[in-house]
Amino acid sequence: MVNQQSITITTRGFCDIVDITGRVSQALSGKRVINGVATIFIPGSTAAVTTIEYESGAVADLRAAIERIAPQHGDYLHNERWGDGNGFSHVRAALLGPSLSVPLIEGSLALGMWQQIVLVDFDNKARSRKVIVSAVGE
Repeated sequence: MVNQQSITITTRGFCDIVDITGRVSQALSGKRVINGVATIFIPGSTAAVTTIEYESGAVADLRAAIERIAPQHGDYLHNERWGDGNGFSHVRAALLGPSLSVPLIEGSLALGMWQQIVLVDFDNKARSRKVIVSAVGE
């Protein structure tokens, strides 16, 4: 059995980290897949999906680590080619990745006690992001 839903999230860009756990759970609630796996996917090349303990310290630490790895004001050949100034966002998104798989057990996401699903928008402007939630199982 397969179930697929999409949700829309408004972001501010510039490493905006949005807790989407509730929205993902809501998209899966009442559906026919009870045990299986949910895949959360963000189309596009300037955003990513991951998990974190969504609290201010951990969120700030993630932002700081990302800035150290792929600095916003670094030199990016993408900027020279396209002139849009978001080369950093493409690199950051590629490092974290566009999708996440989470087991579904008895209709619930099998997340740890302090684990939330987050959308990270790295682009250099606010965006409306579509997130696809697909569940496969029984």
